[in-house]
Amino acid sequence: MPLTLITRQVGPWGMNTYALICPETGESVLIDPGADPDTLAEMLGNSTPTAILLTHTHGDHIGALDEMRQRLGVPVLAHPGPHVNDFAPQAARHLVTGDRVQVGNYSLGVQEAPGHCADQICFVLEDDYRVIVGDTIFAGGPGRTWSSEGFRTTLHTLQNVVLPWQDGMVCYPGHGPSFRLGDKRAAIEGFVAKDHGDFHGDATWEM
Repeated sequence: MPLTLITRQVGPWGMNTYALICPETGESVLIDPGADPDTLAEMLGNSTPTAILLTHTHGDHIGALDEMRQRLGVPVLAHPGPHVNDFAPQAARHLVTGDRVQVGNYSLGVQEAPGHCADQICFVLEDDYRVIVGDTIFAGGPGRTWSSEGFRTTLHTLQNVVLPWQDGMVCYPGHGPSFRLGDKRAAIEGFVAKDHGDFHGDATWEM
């Protein structure tokens, strides 16, 4: 039986927060506590939280971090940074590519995915078909970038992190619906192959 994945949209920007619960041990992790602490607590139910994980430190993903850290009394795990607007997540453990996070009898693989911001990471559910991608990619395009350098970094992430995933991988983003990577592969490959000049900002796969 795979990890149980629960999601809710929280906050004014409809940010997707996720809870992963081990069906065997009842241990759980909360990913991106953006807002609405009561909703986040309800997602965890009667599980035993062991950590709060951050995909990145944009404000819509961390709005309820301090409240949930206090409520749950568990460590925060996040990328070492640099973080958005010099935010200090006070992480008990820093996560980089190749690290693993245990959720009961299951584990998550960490992959750095910069571009949208420097501290963006994805959590790949091992021996599974799901990946929590934060704002790395959405169904319609990559995460927004704020400089042409950031956009070039996004292209590198798409080529070297995202496209190597199997077609059957289902991506769970920070906003909007989940999607199967294979359904977007041709569009992403076309997007990466184009010359976008000095572009940055909001992008779509079709541009």
